[in-house]
Amino acid sequence: MTDLNRGDRRERWNERHEHGEIESGEPDATLVSEVSGLTPATALDVACGSGTNAIWLARAGWRVTGVDWSAVALEKARARADGAGVRVEWIEADLLAWTPPPSAFDLVTVLYLHLAPGERRVVYPAAARAVAPGGSLLVVGHDRENLGRGPGPQDPERLFTATELGAELETAVPGLEVEKALVLRRGSASEEGPVDAVLRMRRAAG
Repeated sequence: MTDLNRGDRRERWNERHEHGEIESGEPDATLVSEVSGLTPATALDVACGSGTNAIWLARAGWRVTGVDWSAVALEKARARADGAGVRVEWIEADLLAWTPPPSAFDLVTVLYLHLAPGERRVVYPAAARAVAPGGSLLVVGHDRENLGRGPGPQDPERLFTATELGAELETAVPGLEVEKALVLRRGSASEEGPVDAVLRMRRAAG
């Protein structure tokens, strides 16, 4: 991918955040469920957008760093954090070029970041390597089963299953092991809803 294409993508995200809210304003329900039992420590939210999930983590006692490539999103995130009375470190960076410090965070979250396979194999292992010994990685995204059923990317290459992604990351990051890999169907008995992939991994303590 050329720098021009990366710049174009950043500008598109800036425009989306500039012209409307693309987040619900409520933290992701799966994040809340999966993280609530953990002891707050240091956390990294990759592709944090306008900060909804990072701010929820900070309010729950986590020391949070949020990184995103959209300056507009991060401007909104800073305002939201100030309004919530919490402190978050915000980093504007090209996620394909930025590398988080290794073994630095007790929790790393990557929510609904759908990249082409070659890009995913760069960004996701880098995020996983940032997990400290004994720490957790949580990935939530649209499952490949979601294709044609719910919102989100309709390019099958950008979708994944938790099982296949977990296997990729176990190979790429020694010491990282799958704790949970599942398909989460959010519909009802009468109506189909979005289908998510939920992956939770833990890095060996020593």
